[in-house]
Amino acid sequence: MANTQGPEGNYDPAGSTQMFRAFVDDPQSRQQQAASAGPRVGLIVGVIVAVAVVAAVAWLALK
Repeated sequence: MANTQGPEGNYDPAGSTQMFRAFVDDPQSRQQQAASAGPRVGLIVGVIVAVAVVAAVAWLALK
């Protein structure tokens, strides 16, 4: 990676542009981000349902 060329043909001694593009364009990382959103949504829905159940039980107990 020592003699890589940047997008405009400029010399990039560290190859950082190439590594950055590989990181950004990695389809596997996009799949991991999409998969991690699923459990988060489920957790939020679960918390909302739990609060609703507790509120309903409290309302029935105080009725």
